[in-house]
Parts: sequence; structure tokens; C-alpha cells
Amino acid sequence: MQNLNSLFQTNSLSTPQTIKFHDGKITLFKRPDSHQWQCRFKLPTGQWHQASTGKNSVDAAKSQAAIIYETAKININQGLSLSTRTFAQIARDVVNEMERTKAARKWKKTYNDYEIVLRKYLVPFFGSIEVSAINSKHIADFEAWRLTQMPSEPKGSTLRNHASAYNRVIKTARQQGYIHDNKPVPILSAVGEKGSPRPAFNKEEIEYLLAFMPEWEKGGFMPIFSDFRKLCRCYVEFLLYTGIRQGTESLPLRWLHFQWHWIGEKRYLRIWVSGKTGPRYLIARPAVIDTLNRLIQIQKLPYQNLDEVIAARLDKPIFVTHEGHKPRSFESVFRNLMNSSGLRKDMAGKFRSLYSLRHTYATFALTEGIDIHTLAKQMGTSIAMIERHYSKITPMLSAEKLAY
Repeated sequence: MQNLNSLFQTNSLSTPQTIKFHDGKITLFKRPDSHQWQCRFKLPTGQWHQASTGKNSVDAAKSQAAIIYETAKININQGLSLSTRTFAQIARDVVNEMERTKAARKWKKTYNDYEIVLRKYLVPFFGSIEVSAINSKHIADFEAWRLTQMPSEPKGSTLRNHASAYNRVIKTARQQGYIHDNKPVPILSAVGEKGSPRPAFNKEEIEYLLAFMPEWEKGGFMPIFSDFRKLCRCYVEFLLYTGIRQGTESLPLRWLHFQWHWIGEKRYLRIWVSGKTGPRYLIARPAVIDTLNRLIQIQKLPYQNLDEVIAARLDKPIFVTHEGHKPRSFESVFRNLMNSSGLRKDMAGKFRSLYSLRHTYATFALTEGIDIHTLAKQMGTSIAMIERHYSKITPMLSAEKLAY
């Protein structure tokens, strides 16, 4: 009974399994399934810290808890974390958190970019480094190493993506207490060469490309490659006739996203698109109807034409083979098309990509007199973006007036 009273004298609110001492600043306690004492105390930051003393006896546990407490205060004063995790471990938490936003329908397109940056660049370099130990030398070494991993010097937009992904890891580490709020951490530079629009095709090149593809699509040493060439031809035409973004906006499209839009007795093809600026309708050029009818034949659908498919509200992807094969990307097939047609580079020596078709669409639309407000809505982008990338075309459009 005397021993029990002595324990209560330590703190009147304690139990044999919970002991407070050091003026009530430290609490010793035992978990139900353990013989060793744990300690718990509040940090100067207001957060609680918990650790095992590794001791079974009360006296030894008190001594060890006091050491843990004083060490923690010193580390906090020096801006050090009380525990450590590597950059890769925190990055995994960041990716998991972004993945959880999908269920809540709060997923953003930029999260895809962040995941790629983390997987290809940040984790391979910083992965094994304790996140609280990253210094300016690490940053300088990373930026030099990154140049060896990329085909060309990164543009400002690429650097901003890298910096944003890196900052999410650092912010998460701070929130989890692995980097003290007062400890400075070097950041990645987000300043780079200003991006320029991807090279477009001129009118003569487009006419040549459209005439070249029917024969080109017959190639391919295996049936699946021949099928992908047929799909790629349709894909190229579709991008050229709609201005839609390749990949994220176009590949998920299904037949039920197509509708007829009537103005009086005239109809136009309307497409429901879910883009990075939100969902929108776009109006396709009439030439795309022939492309879609050809896709209906490629897929061997039980419908005669686009009218019947639209009426059926068919819930099936449009860019798949008749066997249901769906390419993850058309980039490699398109590269073959560009090499075979001799159109891989523009006159300035810049390599063309599928995005060049969107740039071509915008250039042709402005040349035909479409105002930038309408074009911005059609393409799912901002007026400022159109002005920034295509303002240099404006004097060409007004050449007759300016030369008067």
C-alpha cells in the first residue's frame, strides 16, 4: 500500500500505469500489451511527442524520458526534426493523397504531371535523402543531373511543374513534423526559357498530309500495327478538324458524346468534352463526319453511318480497333507518319508532335477570321493564352489593311 501511495504522490491524477513528473511536463504510461514505459510530452511548437523509453522499471524510465525530453528541446531550438523520413517516403504519402482525391472527384490534371515528375526525376535523385537534410548543394546537383536526363533544356512551364511537385513533398514533410517550421529548405528554380508554340503545318503541308495518309495506313508488318495506322489517320484528322487537346481530352471520347446541334434547318456536329478547364461543347468542322463514318467501318459497328450511331447513344470509345484494342498514345505511330511523309520537322528545324495539329487548328481559325473569344471557348483555353501564343499572327491577318 505504501508503494501505491508513493505513486499517487507523484501526481494525484495518475494511476499505476500513468505517471506524471518533471512538474507535470512528462507523462509515463504503458500500453496494455507492453511491459516497457512510453513517454509523452508537449513540444515548444504545441505539438505532442511520444516515444518509447525502452525501460521496464519506473526509475529507469523516468531517467530515459528526461533525456528524450531535453534532447527534443535542443533539436527543436536548432530547427531539427525529432524523427526523420526520406524524400521517397514522403513522396509516397503525397502520391497517395493525390490518389485519394479521385474518389472525392477533386482530381486535377496537374496531379498527373506531378506523379510523372516524382517518378522520373525527383524520387530517383532525392529518394534516399532524409527530407530534413536537403541542402543547396543537393539542389544544384539535381539541376545539373536533370539536364542529363532530358532531351533538351527544360522550359519555364516544365520547371514550374518540377518545383510544384517538389514543394508538395516539402509541405507535407512540414505538416507531418519531419521538418521544423523554422528550418529553411532550399527550393527548386522555376525560372526557365519561355516556352514557344509547337510548330504548326501550313496549308500546303496539310493538303499533302491528308493525301499521303490513305496509302500510308495500309502499311504495318502486323495486323495490329495496320489497325493502329488506320486509327492514327482518323485521330490526326479528328484533331485537325476539332482543335481538341490530344490525349487527355480526345482519347476518352465515346460515341454518346456526339450530338447534332440545329440552327434553323442547318445542323452542326456538337461534341461534349471534359477538359482541364472544365466540361464544354465544341463544334466540329464538317469534314470530321467522313472521318467518323470511317471509324464506324473500322470498328465494324452495326450501324450504317454517324446518324444511326448518334441516335443509338452508343457508350463505346471511338478510338479503338474492331477487336477493342485501344492505344495508350498515338505519339509513336504519329512519329512514324511524320518520318514517312517527310514532315517530321518544320522549316525552322523544330520537331512536330500531335500537339502541332492543335496549333495548326488555332492558326487556321484565326486566319479565317474567328475571333479570339470564340476560339478560346472552342479550344477550352483562356483568351490570354490565345493572345500570348498567337498574337504574332494578327499583323498577318490584317496585312491587306496594313499595306494600304
